[in-house]
Order: sequence, then structure tokens, then C-alpha cells
Amino acid sequence: MLTLGATPAQAAETPLRDLAAAKGKVMGTAVTGAKLTGTYGDLAGREFNALTPGNAMKWGSVEPTRGSFNWAEADQIVDFAEAHGQQVRGHTLVWHSQNPSWLTNGSWTSAELSQLMNDHIALEVGRYKGRLATWDVVNEPFNEDGTYRQTLWYNGLGADYIAQALTAARAADPGAKLYINDYNVEGVNAKSTALYNLVRSLKERGVPIDGVGLQAHLILGQVPSTMRQNIQRFADLGVDVAITELDIRMQLPSDSGKLTQQAADYKAVMNACLAVSRCAGVTVWGFTDSDSWIPSTFPGQGAATPYDENYAPKPAYHAIAESLGGGTTTPPPTDACTAVYSVTSQWNTGFTGQVRIACSGAALSSWKASWTFGAGQQLTQAWNASCTQSGATVTCSNASYNGTVPDGGSVTFGFNGSWSGSNPVPAVTLG
Repeated sequence: MLTLGATPAQAAETPLRDLAAAKGKVMGTAVTGAKLTGTYGDLAGREFNALTPGNAMKWGSVEPTRGSFNWAEADQIVDFAEAHGQQVRGHTLVWHSQNPSWLTNGSWTSAELSQLMNDHIALEVGRYKGRLATWDVVNEPFNEDGTYRQTLWYNGLGADYIAQALTAARAADPGAKLYINDYNVEGVNAKSTALYNLVRSLKERGVPIDGVGLQAHLILGQVPSTMRQNIQRFADLGVDVAITELDIRMQLPSDSGKLTQQAADYKAVMNACLAVSRCAGVTVWGFTDSDSWIPSTFPGQGAATPYDENYAPKPAYHAIAESLGGGTTTPPPTDACTAVYSVTSQWNTGFTGQVRIACSGAALSSWKASWTFGAGQQLTQAWNASCTQSGATVTCSNASYNGTVPDGGSVTFGFNGSWSGSNPVPAVTLG
């Protein structure tokens, strides 16, 4: 059966995570561990394929007293994510804020500070080695004018604290993708250009850097017009880009006009990411207004997330779904995904073949391809698919890691077989 990532009849019921996965993207949310029960936990597990601990992995949370650690909430979030088939974004290792007082109030030599940073990264990243997909290694290193922020780290170690932190994180978990994360860098401006120049320099020096996080704490009606251009220029450096902390705040009370504008803004951000292949995806900074940092930080403002305080989806939620291909009234064309069989090599009694599944105008979240051999051929081995043969009929379904075929993308699987007499190419059906 041809399983589309989002069928129109199910658009309202199709979770955002499934719509995003069909496009090869992450749709994440920041969460509070203590709330991962009831409706909050149900929505967090159902709608998102990635979680970011809002505060649980920050230095002040995990080591409030030197040498005394509290991993309970961080562990809880990672366990929840693994139970729900979600990836985790570690946040954050080196930052000027939410550090323990023993660290900020200490009188450290450069050597001591360097060792403290290295040890912290080795301990925290090492604890979750192999379990986290990404880390925001360095958070908010720049001022608005593009100069380096004067922090404990910059003042004590110089600008190269960033390269040092990335190098330490790579050593602690070679499999995790390493990011630098900042705010007000969503469009092209002095701050984002400073970040761009830093990433380019790190790449040239061979420092491990896999991605750039654009936080996207935005104000209603103020999505930068150069956002897509900015994402693309970072991607052109050879790094991934992620929208890591999206929320769009407004003056309270909200009304239908503001909520309509907010929906358009969310869609604009989603579309900017979807337009660039190296944009890994979008994470909202809390999915419900009851779990948002905005009201306490910006008095009189709020209603910044896709769900209201009672967990009802707002127009912003539906705008995200629509941008990901849900909610449309026009079904995708039935021939939008095709499968083509080819023989790549052949010898006296055997051959190697492959099937390429490609989509244009639709997307798949899983696939199954079948064909009937016309001359007695027998499959002997397959890779990148699970294949069975019954008589002349072969049926192959996706492996656990390649079921998603995004619009404009393709996957290929291969096989070996035996033949005698002739080896005609059969027609393949997705069905």
C-alpha cells in the first residue's frame, strides 16, 4: 500500500511529527520534565519527534553545588523521548546564564576555568553518549552588534573558548551533532553575520561544528524577510541549520486578528526552513501557553505558542500543519511517487539489481514495492529493504531507517539474484 505522509481526510488528526517526518524534518518542542504526564505528556509524545529539555540540562540545574549532581529531570526527559521514538536536543553546555553560583562567583585562573569547562562537557555529554542527536554546545556568544559577549568564558579564555568547547563535545560523543545557538540571528544582520564568519572560520580550521541554531524568539508581525536567505547562506557553509526555540509573542489579550497574524508568522518560519534542504527542522519553545517563559520575562505579552493554556490548538498549530502538508483539500496525485527497477550488473548465473523510489508532489512515511519475475529469477540477498519472495512475486518494504521519502527526494534499495536463460526487467508497483 502506498502510504502518504499526510492524507487530506486525516489532516486534522495527523500528528505534526508524522507530517514533518514525511518531509525529512524535525518538529520538536522544549519540555518541562515534571509536566510529562496527562494531557501535556500525551501531546508532547504524539505531536513531536524531538524534545529539548527547557532547563534540565543547564549547568545550574545539573550541578548546583560543585561535585553534587542532579540528573533526575534530564534523565526523565531522555527516557520519555526514547519511549516515544523521539530524538533529544541537549541544551546547553556553555552559556553565560543559569550557571551555578559556585562557578560564577569563583576566582578562576584561565587554566582552572578551561579545566572546569572541559570536565563539565566530558561529564554531561558523556553521560548521554549515543542517546542524544544534537547538542547546543555554545549558547548566545554574541552581542547585537556582532562583537563577542563579555562572559565568564570569553573574559577568562578568549574567543577560542568556542572552539575548545566544540572539540571537547566531539571527544565526549563523536556521534552527536554539535551546534552554536543564538537569538536575533534569524535574518541577515550584524549579529548573524558575526556568527556566519565564526562558523566559516571554525570550518576552515577543522574545528568540529555541525550546525547553527537560530532561536527565533520572535515578535508578532516581525518575521525577518531575509530568514530563508540567511538559512541558505549558513547551509552553503556546509552545516545544518535548525530553528531551535521558536515562539511568537504578542501584546495581551490575544484576539482573532492577532492569532491570524501569528499563524501567518509561524507558517512563514516553517516555510523558510522547508525551503532549504539543510534546515533540519523546527523546535517550538514550549508548545502550550501554560508552559511558556514569555509572560514572566515580557510582562503584558504572551500567547506565544501553538496551543493555548487549555491545550486547545490555535490557528498557529494549524498553520504549522498546513506548511508541513497537512490540512490541504487537494489530494496528492496517485502517481506522484514512482518505483523504477534496474539491473546494475549481471554475470553468467547472477545479477545485482536496484529499485529507486522517488516522489514529486507527494511524500511517503513508509513504502512497499512489489514485482513479479517473468523468467524464474530468484532473490538471494537484499539490502536497505526487507524482501521476501513467494513463487515469482517479490515484496520489499522499507527498513527502519529509510521509510521516509520527502517530496523531491528518493531512496534506493538493492539486491542480488540468480537467473537462467533470460533476465527481463519487471514492472514495480508501490502497493
